Amino acid sequence: MIPRVLVVGGGQNAEHEVSRASATAVAAALREHYRVSQLTIRRDGVWCDDSGPLAPGVARSLSVAVSRIGDVDVVFPAVHGVLGEDGTLAALCALAGTTLVGSSLGAGAVGMDKWVTKVVAEAIGVRTAPGRIIHARDIAAITFERPVVVKPVASGSSYGVTLAEDAAGLAEALRVAANFDSRILVEEPIHAREVDVAVLRDADGACWMAPALEIHASGVFDTDTKYDGSARFSVPADLTERELSALQRDALRIFDALGCAGVARVDFFLTAQGPVLNEINTLPGLSPASQVPRMFAAAGVSYAELTARLVRAALASGTPQSAALMSRLRNE
Repeated sequence: MIPRVLVVGGGQNAEHEVSRASATAVAAALREHYRVSQLTIRRDGVWCDDSGPLAPGVARSLSVAVSRIGDVDVVFPAVHGVLGEDGTLAALCALAGTTLVGSSLGAGAVGMDKWVTKVVAEAIGVRTAPGRIIHARDIAAITFERPVVVKPVASGSSYGVTLAEDAAGLAEALRVAANFDSRILVEEPIHAREVDVAVLRDADGACWMAPALEIHASGVFDTDTKYDGSARFSVPADLTERELSALQRDALRIFDALGCAGVARVDFFLTAQGPVLNEINTLPGLSPASQVPRMFAAAGVSYAELTARLVRAALASGTPQSAALMSRLRNE
């Protein structure tokens, strides 16, 4: 019996096109092993398949989408950002009783919230950059004291992230961040190497990490740098055993503390005093050129195998029906 997998892409946020690219690549890879169908959430919230909208309007198309979700064995979400990665799709699948690839509602919601992630990290002994949270309504009262990094609390792909180096830059950075979220995080800049660690929880429940990846970029690794091809990646990153051990230890700590599943990318600044957590991505970019697939490729895990492992892990840990399906697959 070949499992039925529904890949969902698109979404109602700035990462719409990135999500569509991830979904297209994931679906193509999974067709080697599974019966795959696709749905896309338009920017206006209407759910579509290859033929167009499932029904007129957001609510009616969602109703049809829920029935599609209920008809498959597992949903593979590829909607980055708010109303997707933040636990929204996980909640929808939980209500429909359908197994989901990746993290649950709680892990997605906390991981998407950079401020709450900082609170959790500090509670378990993982260092973060000193910072404060402000509301968009209060930005006019914020004065410049020293350079800071300004970012929306809940946004991905570095949208709205700016290094403010003077008073005019701070005012503009706050205005830009407010376009993405009403809550804004202001942090002290960390001038250090940027290193990513990917954590994967397999079907047997064991966690393992691919070789770490280092980002080489001039200035802040913002949205433009991320997608204009100017950044370089080194994988495996050139790290001492002590540095790698510290990074992996903190990555696993935050992965477990948030209750993550599937794969997550944990981003760090590597200072002389050790790792400083930047953020965690519970649904990282999943096109073949994205950082996570690059890291697993360096470990000898192909893109097709990575996506298939994520589905197997979901089936093994999902609903009783999906676990039974996984058991039958092992015995066939």
